[in-house]
Amino acid sequence: MKNPVYLSLGSNLDDRAANLEAAIHRLEQLGEITAKSSVYETEPVEMEQQPWFLNCVIALETELTPEEFLTRILAIEQSLGRRRIQPKGPRLIDIDILFFGSSIVNTETLTIPHPALHQRRFVLEPLAEIVPEFRHPVSKKTVRELLHALPEGDAVRKVSPN
Repeated sequence: MKNPVYLSLGSNLDDRAANLEAAIHRLEQLGEITAKSSVYETEPVEMEQQPWFLNCVIALETELTPEEFLTRILAIEQSLGRRRIQPKGPRLIDIDILFFGSSIVNTETLTIPHPALHQRRFVLEPLAEIVPEFRHPVSKKTVRELLHALPEGDAVRKVSPN
């Protein structure tokens, strides 16, 4: 059975656009990509003294379990040069699982839906572009509703169409 998965991708080091494309290319090995948002340039949050990010969201269908999927995306990040040196710090590539269908997962290593997605404009803008009516399995709000509930701030600007 195929599960729809929504992923947030980000990069703020080296050739950011090439890093996103390389990650998307490798993610094709995990399932069929069914949608891709535009690419957005976003200011860093939490740790603000670092380069701006390029972000996008993709949807894919996979037969993997959430745990298998996490293991595989961590391997993709590592193969693309990701080193976890500083929490929230600069990175070549970051791949986060936002939703895994309507699954709710809470383990030591994995939380789905992503616990902070409702606070992140850099996630919700591109996500709303591809699945505005998707309902968060915990809050029951649509992606569009979550986006509109955010306060102003956090610069997010579209730099290329999907």
